[in-house]
Amino acid sequence: MKREPSDKYLEKAKLLGKKEAERLLSRTRARLRGEMLDETLSPLECIAIQLEIEDEQLLEWRAKTAELRKTESDRNFGIN
Repeated sequence: MKREPSDKYLEKAKLLGKKEAERLLSRTRARLRGEMLDETLSPLECIAIQLEIEDEQLLEWRAKTAELRKTESDRNFGIN
């Protein structure tokens, strides 16, 4: 299933400098890079999708971290 970049992330990708864009492209998954090389995705679309993926991963990480902190806080509260 081909992932389409959202307009929001296409705009964010357009605002990136050359070095930031290169860093994002270096972190893209092999499948995305393959689609870019096959010319089914433009480099800008590839960058936009990578930005979206990384934002989703960051949100998941924050949620898990908050859950762990709450669990740890609950344990410490019960001990004191």
